[in-house]
Amino acid sequence: MFFAKFFRRFEPAPEATLRLYGTVVAKARDPVFYAGLAVPDTVNGRFDMVVIHAMLVLRRLRGEGVHADVTGKALLELLFSDMDRSLREMGVGDMGLKHHIKRMAKAMFGRAQAYEAGLDGEASALIEALKDNLYRHTQANADQITRMADYLRRAAHHVAGESVAEIIAGNVNLNVPVTGASHAG
Repeated sequence: MFFAKFFRRFEPAPEATLRLYGTVVAKARDPVFYAGLAVPDTVNGRFDMVVIHAMLVLRRLRGEGVHADVTGKALLELLFSDMDRSLREMGVGDMGLKHHIKRMAKAMFGRAQAYEAGLDGEASALIEALKDNLYRHTQANADQITRMADYLRRAAHHVAGESVAEIIAGNVNLNVPVTGASHAG
């Protein structure tokens, strides 16, 4: 019995994962992205912003051990569960749900990969990733796209400094200001 405590499988507390996901979604809903940086205030635009912020957290957790991996997996499961719920609320039935979730998962992982490649490469690569994904259906100007790329680089740097233990506990600070964006609401 004593050793069972040390060898049982780690599972993050549901409250911690909910808090972590709630922080990601709250930052993704920040009006500055939509009013100041021309992110489309649509289902797809909001989905893209959730993907960006989840990617930043998952990027920080990568390679940080079993507990971090399990937390990242739990965050993704919650994200997909939320997508499932949202699609049902929008009227997608059981028959089409699997197709929609599969398409959204493919889009999410493709976008996250493009953003990460942009973060790890030249500034122009991140701008192209943003144009191809986040801004694919907008008339955003070059300044707005550049400010989003700047925000994303600063946010990635900020999250990279966050404590993995705190993230596993459900606490991540995503309070990175968006410079030069209006706060019209």
